[in-house]
Amino acid sequence: MAKAIEIRWHGRGGQGTVTAAKVLADACLSGGGYVQAFPEYGPERAGAPIRAFNRISESVIRMYGPVLKPQVICIADATLMDAVNVSEGAPDDAIYLVNTSKEPKEIREKLKAKDSQKVFTVDASKIAIESFGRPMPNSSMLGAVCKATNVVTMDTMVENVVKSFGKKFAQKIIDGNTNATKRGFEEVKEG
Repeated sequence: MAKAIEIRWHGRGGQGTVTAAKVLADACLSGGGYVQAFPEYGPERAGAPIRAFNRISESVIRMYGPVLKPQVICIADATLMDAVNVSEGAPDDAIYLVNTSKEPKEIREKLKAKDSQKVFTVDASKIAIESFGRPMPNSSMLGAVCKATNVVTMDTMVENVVKSFGKKFAQKIIDGNTNATKRGFEEVKEG
């Protein structure tokens, strides 16, 4: 686990972005760290832009405000790059992780990312549709986060996806989400 890292998630209501932040927090907590996961909602309706946040640390976290300088920016819906300032507060060494079928180089140009910033892409929605039949990118994005950041091991992440989704869904959906998580890890591209 990294010493301390802050993550900002951008998504739309109904895509599982808040759930992804919570599952990541649970995975990091079970991996022995200190965590926070919290959403920020605007109009609470499906399709509305939302943000969620994580703080992950090896020591006790004493900050309780919003994440203003995220080291990792996860964009679960690429259309948000045209609607909101996803780069707001990004430090020079930020990591962008975008759900898109486009190559990292193309997304780097769109984001106007600095050479010192890393850009990762994964077709998380396609993976989700193929894994469990719905365009919910959260599980695929979690696998990609594991690969791009090393904040938690893939085994720990899969265990926590099973634990989180096992409370609400049938085994077929749980298996689909674990498959999506593994594929997100395997199929993420850096550029």
